[in-house]
Amino acid sequence: MKPFDGLLIADFTHVLSGPFCTMLLCDLGARVIKLERPEIGEDSRQFGPFIDGISMYFETVNRGKESIGVNLKDPNDLALVKNIIKQADVVVENFRPGTMAKLGLDYDSLCKLNPRIIFASISGFGQSGSMSQLPAYDELIQAMSGFMSVTGEPDGPPIKAGPSVSDMLAGVYCFSAIATALYQREKTGKGCQIDIAMFDAMLSFLESDVVSDKMLHKIPSRIGNKHPNISPFSTFKCKDDDIVICAATDKLFASACDVMGLDQLKNDPKCQSNKDRLAHNDLIKAAFEKSLGNDTVANWYDKFVKAGVPAGPINNVNQALSLKVVKERDMIVKAGKYQLPGCPLKFSTNKETGTRKEAPKVNADGAKIKKEFK
Repeated sequence: MKPFDGLLIADFTHVLSGPFCTMLLCDLGARVIKLERPEIGEDSRQFGPFIDGISMYFETVNRGKESIGVNLKDPNDLALVKNIIKQADVVVENFRPGTMAKLGLDYDSLCKLNPRIIFASISGFGQSGSMSQLPAYDELIQAMSGFMSVTGEPDGPPIKAGPSVSDMLAGVYCFSAIATALYQREKTGKGCQIDIAMFDAMLSFLESDVVSDKMLHKIPSRIGNKHPNISPFSTFKCKDDDIVICAATDKLFASACDVMGLDQLKNDPKCQSNKDRLAHNDLIKAAFEKSLGNDTVANWYDKFVKAGVPAGPINNVNQALSLKVVKERDMIVKAGKYQLPGCPLKFSTNKETGTRKEAPKVNADGAKIKKEFK
């Protein structure tokens, strides 16, 4: 028994933010019917990388779903879609605001068919506001939200995060909002409309940067790998490579110094509180790196782990996936012949199997779905 067994999701999503949300629902037991264009399907089926002509971009966020090709401007297909929605628990879409309304599939219309429907929308800038009609992609949102302005080295240009974080974050927020709405519906018997903006999601993740601007009247800037409010908390050079050390408390700082034989630094009056250490961050970094330069990352890592100091190497993706914990926590699953990222949501009542149904071909379930919802 999975948490969302028995739920039916009408999935109008495409590319990344929406499909990631509905895949999480699917991983936890929901039946997700992907409604996409006949023959060609949704846009991300054309995005690489490809294996045997199959888009791994699409495969990664659409495993386990069903697919039916529908032309939403065709009266017969539209009638079928409405029949699905009459029985659905949730509709998820990430078109530009107003698109679903033009098709007669907006929340106000659909809740007349199904008062219990939860209608979740993801967009770049939200369903309301002066920017709602602007197109959006991940890098654009990273730029406009201020996220890129605080990412990178102080003397370098703004840098976007490697993965599409605003897409994925909006998907996670939408997933959590849907779970919340389902809980609310248990008490009220009624559905609701959910409005998730990628821009909002990124603003919410700026943490102390917003406070710096609004309360301290200081525009945050790029600080590289340092933490703005904690020291030592950064990357440090060892003999062969960099290591990350997060000595966020007085006790951890003392322990880190003990590991590196830095008694003088540990007892230095300039390093006795986090406030002191922030003010003398360059002094600490120089002392750390002088000691760390005598040995390799691997050897230092072992020493820090034994001392209980949060530290670790900067793994590449292959090194990260090679860690035993990845297998132990089923964070790589098999979907057909493909190996894909697993689901990070773990429940004591839901034992992981490590396998999933692969993403569907376009209209793979069309005949079955038409017969069921005719």
